Amino acid sequence: MRTVITGGAGFVGSHLCERFLAEGHEVVCLDNLLTGLERNIAHLRDHPRFSFVLHNISEPVTIDGPVDAVLHFASPASPADYLAHPIPTLKVGSLGTHNALGLAKAKDARFLLASTSEIYGDPEVHPQREDYWGNVNTIGPRGCYDEAKRFAEAITMAYHRFHGVQTRIVRIFNTYGPRMRLNDGRVLPAFMSQVLRGEPLTVFGEGQQTRSFCYVTDLVDGIYRLLLSEESMPVNIGNPSEITVLELAEEIIAMVPNTRSTIDYRPLPQDDPKRRRPDITRAREILGWEPKVDRAEGLEKTLEFFRSVI
Repeated sequence: MRTVITGGAGFVGSHLCERFLAEGHEVVCLDNLLTGLERNIAHLRDHPRFSFVLHNISEPVTIDGPVDAVLHFASPASPADYLAHPIPTLKVGSLGTHNALGLAKAKDARFLLASTSEIYGDPEVHPQREDYWGNVNTIGPRGCYDEAKRFAEAITMAYHRFHGVQTRIVRIFNTYGPRMRLNDGRVLPAFMSQVLRGEPLTVFGEGQQTRSFCYVTDLVDGIYRLLLSEESMPVNIGNPSEITVLELAEEIIAMVPNTRSTIDYRPLPQDDPKRRRPDITRAREILGWEPKVDRAEGLEKTLEFFRSVI
């Protein structure tokens, strides 16, 4: 099979490139390197079934030859990134998704959209199920990302219903692991970079907001299974093990003996979700999937990676 992965030089995208190569696919990685990094795919550049195309998917794209699957993962995904690049974020969710769907339609390929738990906004339903429509502030600072993804889901379903494109939608919850950027603004790399430098860990509010962290290899396995399934409706992929941000900070401090790090409390940002935990019933029933890497193991692997790059 020949698979195109947009955003393939990003954190999740690069792990997807690895997995699809391991499964025997030819992989075409598209990325404009706005937030992706060449070093994430440097070890793949000499692979005979891997190719890299420097391209902004928000612009029309042409791929020569057959394509069996298109995975659309191009987008700034952390608050720091999409707050710094709100217009490109909206464009890649709208124009980029349109172009990627057009490629899939032209090639008669399967299409998989990387959606997000952020489409649920600051949820009033907990845990979050796929049939929940969400509570999103369309004009808030996070709206550029949330609404881009909600539009992306809408146009994906339109292509499925009107054009008959075989589409899949994965709603990704908090994911972590090697190749995250230290400065991407997400809570886990922020905490790890701070603890390794002996700096105070920045906790917003009282730290009682919750998150659920899924190790990246578990996420990639769920995505691969979803692509091969016949499920066209959205599926949550994430780890239902819920933890407060303060508890996470304390766990990470405990991983570095003799650290000078303490907790530094800051005001809670606007529209920061108070609770986040996936209901993965559909993933279990449809895909036979659930996470396997527990948090202690995953955090140790991630901290080891950050030690190597800090």
